[in-house]
Amino acid sequence: MKTLRDKTVVVTGASRGIGRAIALRSAQDGANVAILAKTDKPHPKLPGTIHTVAKEVEEAGGRALPLQVDVRYDEQIQEAVAKIVETFGGIDILINNASAIFIASTENTPMKRFDLMHQCNVRATFCCSQACLPYLKKGDSAHILNLSPPLNMAPNCFAPHLAYSLSKYGMSLCTLGMAEEFKRQGISINSLWPKTTIATSAIETFFPDAFLRSRKDSIVSDAAYIILTKEPAPTGHFFIDEEVLRDEGMTDFEKYAMTPGEKLQTDLFL
Repeated sequence: MKTLRDKTVVVTGASRGIGRAIALRSAQDGANVAILAKTDKPHPKLPGTIHTVAKEVEEAGGRALPLQVDVRYDEQIQEAVAKIVETFGGIDILINNASAIFIASTENTPMKRFDLMHQCNVRATFCCSQACLPYLKKGDSAHILNLSPPLNMAPNCFAPHLAYSLSKYGMSLCTLGMAEEFKRQGISINSLWPKTTIATSAIETFFPDAFLRSRKDSIVSDAAYIILTKEPAPTGHFFIDEEVLRDEGMTDFEKYAMTPGEKLQTDLFL
């Protein structure tokens, strides 16, 4: 199995939640971690900033580069990529984690929310991937990992929250298309999604009843680490966190539960 030591890992939406967890797991190997997020100063309602995560990354054994980036804007992405390459010499791994969520029916979804989700989810995934590709092509273990669901065309995955589903499935279509497009150039491109809800700020806001029936974000970061270090490197797969860990021999998942023994809330796409 490979290691992430001295690899440069770019994580979007890394100031909290799953992005932060993946950044810290990468740092444990001694990776260079670029922390991209909008939150530069403490938020009154949300935990973490790019600077608090940078400190945690360094304490965990990695090198950190905090960058304030709004992934809706191409020029900010390009400037961030240039700074990352200037600082670390290249890019080996891109984690497209930044995401916007608004759970509502078609009639109750304002178009500004529709646009925000599509800008932050599918458009940002495409744009960040495009910006990193020239540097990923130069590496010997290049990987893009999108935090997006498997392409399940069941109507119940769309009907209750069509706008959100369209934006997340757009990310998954990036995985499907880019994996085929770049497989001959040695770039692995996959998706990862949790089997259960994860105890993030988004879940606390939109599904408060599920928060204590969720798992910790460390289950996703542990699964991401396995995918990123697996040899030979997989590509074009839609991984589920628990299945990744089961394939590695894990059978006890209680350590990931927010409330051990409580019945878990299955993710809305599964």
